[in-house]
Amino acid sequence: AGRPRGGDPGGASAPGTGPGPEPGAPGGAVTAALYVHWPYCRKHCSYCSFNKYVVPAVDEAAVRACLVREAQTLLRLGQVQSVTSVFFGGGTPSLASPHTIAAVLEAAAEAAHLPAGAEVTLEANPSSASPARLASFKAAGVNRLSVGVQSLDAAELRLLGREHTVDEARAAVEAAQGLFPGRTSIDLLFGLPGQSQEAWARSLEAALGLCDDHLALYQLTLERGTALEAQVRRGALPAPPQDLLADMYHTARAVLAAAGFRQYEVSNFARKGALSTHNLSYWRAEQYVGVGPGAHGRFVPWGEGSRQREARVQTPDPDAWMREVQSRGHGTRRRVALSPLEQLEELLALGLRTDEGITQQRWGRFSPQLPLWAVFGGPGEAMALQQQGWLLLDGRGLRCTPQGLAVLDSLLPALLCQLQRTAGTGGRGTEGRGGQGQEAAGGQGPEAHGGHGTEAVGEQGTAPHGRHGTEAGREQGP
Repeated sequence: AGRPRGGDPGGASAPGTGPGPEPGAPGGAVTAALYVHWPYCRKHCSYCSFNKYVVPAVDEAAVRACLVREAQTLLRLGQVQSVTSVFFGGGTPSLASPHTIAAVLEAAAEAAHLPAGAEVTLEANPSSASPARLASFKAAGVNRLSVGVQSLDAAELRLLGREHTVDEARAAVEAAQGLFPGRTSIDLLFGLPGQSQEAWARSLEAALGLCDDHLALYQLTLERGTALEAQVRRGALPAPPQDLLADMYHTARAVLAAAGFRQYEVSNFARKGALSTHNLSYWRAEQYVGVGPGAHGRFVPWGEGSRQREARVQTPDPDAWMREVQSRGHGTRRRVALSPLEQLEELLALGLRTDEGITQQRWGRFSPQLPLWAVFGGPGEAMALQQQGWLLLDGRGLRCTPQGLAVLDSLLPALLCQLQRTAGTGGRGTEGRGGQGQEAAGGQGPEAHGGHGTEAVGEQGTAPHGRHGTEAGREQGP
């Protein structure tokens, strides 16, 4: 359970380990990314465990009004002066009307500044991504599309319970590229029950022939409560062998590198500089405001006089969430003040997912008096991992080697232990995290859609976000 508010929300920590001024703290411009969750889908995919609902009808005018009000309430609560990026995840946000998308963007611009050209991403399923509909989303303010292709194999799409066909996926991506050239991402899943290395290689080849300059590759995670997991558990479908999953991941990395893609995060690949600004905000532990049913956020509620970052989760059920927004302006169900140590833990776990790692400057913003070298430069786990070729610590900061990035989940426990030991926990360790950790990060994001993965971090859409990425996992985020 999360810690109650009041008392000593920060908990004990060693002197000098407190975070520096929050990005945009008073005296500078307060900035944050904005995640907006559209919780509705037309059907349940067999693998998806995200916060989504299939209902006979949606009162979109009511949902829109609540999204607008909550966005304004939370942006003002955080005294956000500039929104760095916006991400519409789900669920299936391409089922929302362009009018709803435009209304939320107008609300963000009214409550805070939304710079011209700021990245505005919409997740789209091919079955609700006709050229005319995509053109309307562009007119509403969307300038980047993340298409939930998931597979370019008809049998795999049926296994996943996807609504679209291979031809519809191709048509949607081609239409998106015409409207959002250089800013169209596609998602692919690997590690499906019964999928062979050869089938995955064919999918990669097909994806490379179709994609723009951004790909998100997620290892399928069999989540409890999903139809696919139940089939595997009772033996109706085979569980993919771990060695095969590793081979698939390494094959993808090699193929995409040869095609000019940079692996800038465990599961995300880009070329020609087409990195996702929004998802980077999660991995860099920047502030983000989560709006909509089940959305996660990380920001300082300056408007309440607080100076401490909070992990926030909105009420997941859409009807209950709407009632709360209508009565008090927002539907925040849970809020936990993050201690200095918890913030550093998140920074470490999320930052190491990227090829840039954690820069000295970024670490210093959260820990001005205890530099990276003081935590990880002496004898201990980090030094051993460097000697083994998994990790690098230098003037730029702390980051994984390409080999280390593939096994990040195996490296993190030791690094977190070293951080806790060095920074001091006051006897609390991480027990006060209340399940927060990175649960909001990934998901939302990386890239999140309609099912796969981390808010940053993934209950947020993909979070998210996102328990995928092979041996490095996608979660937990951010």
